[in-house]
Amino acid sequence: MSIIKTKIWMPNDVYISDKTNFKAQENKCQELLDSGNEVIIHGLGKAVNRAINLTLQLKSKGLGTVQVCVQTSTVDLVDDYIPESDDRDMKTAIRSNSAIHIRVYRSDDISQLKQVESQLAVKDKS
Repeated sequence: MSIIKTKIWMPNDVYISDKTNFKAQENKCQELLDSGNEVIIHGLGKAVNRAINLTLQLKSKGLGTVQVCVQTSTVDLVDDYIPESDDRDMKTAIRSNSAIHIRVYRSDDISQLKQVESQLAVKDKS
């Protein structure tokens, strides 16, 4: 007997894919981060590296105001093999795959914001 866990989709959840344009995913995450101060990035299998890379891009653009919280997990996937002929039985295989869930959020620390502003002011004078 298997139990399927379901999660309610939230508007600030972004599921990363290797097939979608990276810049489009980055823009979507930046838009969500700017509008709601938080975005949850999910990556599965091959998309784990891309999710990490995307998070690092957002963090570097945040100039010290963006924080991350990372959680990894293993997800069980079910593969159904349908036979090409009727004289064979259908087979099912279960395999595990790595997943990553990254919470990217803006910190509310005012002193940190002031420090970033002063660093930018010093750079502008140079």
